[in-house]
Amino acid sequence: MSALDLSPRPGAASFPRMVAAQAGMEARLMLRNGEQLLLAVVIPVIVLVGGVEGADHLGLDLTHRPVDVFTPGVLALAVMSTSFTSLAIATGFERRYGVIKRLGSSPLPRSGLLAGKVGGLLVIEVFQVVVVSVVGLPLGWEPADGVVGVVLALVAVTFAFAALGLFVAGVLRAEATLAAANLVYLLLLAGGAVVLPSSSYGAFGHVTRWVPSGALGDAMRHACLDGGVGWRSLGVLVVWGALGTVLTARTFRWE
Repeated sequence: MSALDLSPRPGAASFPRMVAAQAGMEARLMLRNGEQLLLAVVIPVIVLVGGVEGADHLGLDLTHRPVDVFTPGVLALAVMSTSFTSLAIATGFERRYGVIKRLGSSPLPRSGLLAGKVGGLLVIEVFQVVVVSVVGLPLGWEPADGVVGVVLALVAVTFAFAALGLFVAGVLRAEATLAAANLVYLLLLAGGAVVLPSSSYGAFGHVTRWVPSGALGDAMRHACLDGGVGWRSLGVLVVWGALGTVLTARTFRWE
């Protein structure tokens, strides 16, 4: 008597498969959202082209060519917009509409849900790096061989800003999260040493090195200009990530 074929077998998928599926869905949702796409790609590209073309008129005292300074800075800006602003806004509205609560009761555990969100961020960040690089190279960008430094910076900044973004989204209402996330993005864009090096901010530059945006910008520029790893900047990002993780774990509300 032949054995019965009971495939497909009922039951939940393995944890890695569930996280991968959640990450893919998160990435698709971000790319389909016009506001998120604006933050993720359009604004960084505008800043890159405008900064390189207008550097002489801005009177910036840069130690390297404008394109070599602006491109890693814009890469940092793009990643920051996704890992903090986009994540905070999306999560805030998911809380408002009960999506987070329903996903939390699914076979995917809450840790898997958060891991899926982070995985989706990494997919978008790779896409951003490709887009900004495609724009920067024709402008004359000549990056150093700092792939390791860039990869470590992407991992560290995703950890830091995702934790901070989830903290904001977990304690504020959706509308307040929208306002706060955009306000923080604009403040860090203007004065957070993310696009321009900390030395461009005079005496205030010593402060910007210790905020997550400044640490990210310095890590990216160190990798792309010198080909090395900015360990101090990565350490700052890890500390911010640990702080954000503790705050999120203690305050995040699922509904």
